[in-house]
Amino acid sequence: MRRRDFLKAATVFGAAAPILTPGRLWAQAAPMEFSAFDKQVKPLLARMTLDEKLGQMTQAELDKLENISDIATYFLGSVLSGGDADPKTGNGLDDWTDSVDATIAESLKTRLGIPILYGVDAVHGHSNVIGATIFPHNVGLGCTRNAGLVEEIGRVTAVEVRATGIQWTFAPCIAVARDDRWGRTYESFSEDPNLVTALGAAAVRGLQSGGLSDPHAILACAKHYVGDGGTKFGSVKRRDGSDGIDQGDAEISEAELRHIHLPGYLAAVVAGTGSIMVSYNSWNGVKVSGIKKLLTDVLKDELGFEGFLVSDYYAIHQIDPDFKTAVKMSINAGMDMAMEPADYKQFIGTLKELVNDGGVPMARIDDAVTRILRVKAAMGLLDKSRNQLADKSLHKSFGSAEHRAVARRAVQESLVLLKNSPGALPIAKTKKRIHLAGRGADDIGIQCGGWTIKWQGAPGPVTMGTTLFEAMKATAGKGVEVTHSIDGSGIKSGDVAIAVIGELPYAEGIGDRSDLSLSQDDIALVEPLKRLSSSLVVLVLSGRPLILGPVLDMADAVVAAWLPGTEGQGVADVLFGKAAPTGKLSRSWPKTTAQEPINIGDEHYDPLFPYGFGLTY
Repeated sequence: MRRRDFLKAATVFGAAAPILTPGRLWAQAAPMEFSAFDKQVKPLLARMTLDEKLGQMTQAELDKLENISDIATYFLGSVLSGGDADPKTGNGLDDWTDSVDATIAESLKTRLGIPILYGVDAVHGHSNVIGATIFPHNVGLGCTRNAGLVEEIGRVTAVEVRATGIQWTFAPCIAVARDDRWGRTYESFSEDPNLVTALGAAAVRGLQSGGLSDPHAILACAKHYVGDGGTKFGSVKRRDGSDGIDQGDAEISEAELRHIHLPGYLAAVVAGTGSIMVSYNSWNGVKVSGIKKLLTDVLKDELGFEGFLVSDYYAIHQIDPDFKTAVKMSINAGMDMAMEPADYKQFIGTLKELVNDGGVPMARIDDAVTRILRVKAAMGLLDKSRNQLADKSLHKSFGSAEHRAVARRAVQESLVLLKNSPGALPIAKTKKRIHLAGRGADDIGIQCGGWTIKWQGAPGPVTMGTTLFEAMKATAGKGVEVTHSIDGSGIKSGDVAIAVIGELPYAEGIGDRSDLSLSQDDIALVEPLKRLSSSLVVLVLSGRPLILGPVLDMADAVVAAWLPGTEGQGVADVLFGKAAPTGKLSRSWPKTTAQEPINIGDEHYDPLFPYGFGLTY
């Protein structure tokens, strides 16, 4: 079954039918098919030695290269910078640009001069680089229900990524997160495959806007294929021995896999994504990275995907304790490029042995390299007349006021008003003193969350932006005193109190939680504020719904702000009524952790706030 036939047979979920009907999907499809570049690719492939082919299938990490000359020596097809792999000289715009240019220049020294693809996790803006515009994480963007906005965010991100010379982002994440205890929940647009499908396709279109050959576009990478959002809690153990969910097992039927977790990839393929990252997770006990049915039969044959597949970080090692067996299984299953950060030499040597002893057919190698070169051709990387280094004229737009205005609007539209007693919000102009309390009230790192400058993120002044406290002071107006304390001290009787509570930054693995309750420190912060204030607003900074417990009753208003990024001004806009809250929950909000997993459509569905809930003024 090819892609057009699959579209005719695919289930269309009612909530998003105007966006996701087959006809509309095809109307939004990129006109280019990657196989159209085979006339350019096939002659190049015929000239390549086995070593050159294996190099194209290999991705090393910047900080783990033994020497930059290894790029040319081993004919590497790609380099990445993971969440903590910054240039040795620093983490600013110039540092990244110079470092990326040096790696690309090294690849041009090879006999065939095929440029590397440089990949980075620009998952909510170019979030590894200090000074970039950082957007709300996907859980917040899902609440906007605004595909046009998500596409615009993709365009802005692409320009800032291209400003550093990088051509590839490992985004969008189109996981359908079905259990809030998963530490990657905030990377998912929603629990609803409809919303994930619509916004994931929009993100692909934005990142690849103008076509992959456009110098302001970057290659998208839909991830993580497939079922990562459907893993069972307790199917893995964390380092401390507690139950976890990340990289776990999706114990689900093929019908559920297709119904819930596959539609986003169909839409991403139709939108033109040139790459897809295969997931760490297992499907009914077998690692997806080694399942031929999913990688080749479904994705490449049924959905007609003509780009290339890349493994996740060292993911091939998880398939089998014997690395040679693992490589054989993954490549034969359909993996085209291996992300082997420090083990790139071992991977090349192992795969060469497999080819020479017949364990991996040469036809499979040629297919993988063809797919990689197709994408490079589509991007203009095989055009010898084109400058492959960074366009430094884009530096002026990096973190610009224009880009930050888009992020500010995204923050406004992502906020969800969960409770609002009469007179609480918007804050009346007659109020003369406002007190913000909580660690996250004046902390850019907390409001950005994970995958910001560092892999796990970090509290503190990690990058440039506007904190909530700074935004409130700038918006309050003349004669209004705005104060802040971490522990709530300094509040005066009759003040408007804004308690900023929630989660500290985290990313995959570390972020798995068995209990989603608010911390006792957060509850203790809210109690005295309630007694002294004339009105108590609770602002929740989190990557997922948290169990509000007694805080819900104490608060006059509750706003889910998610992880808004660098533009805290968007939060102040809503609190002061300069913009009305329009966000609708992209996830069901549970009463207790015991309800997890809880999702729209469950037989006994009884959340605290249902999927799609959101008040306005």
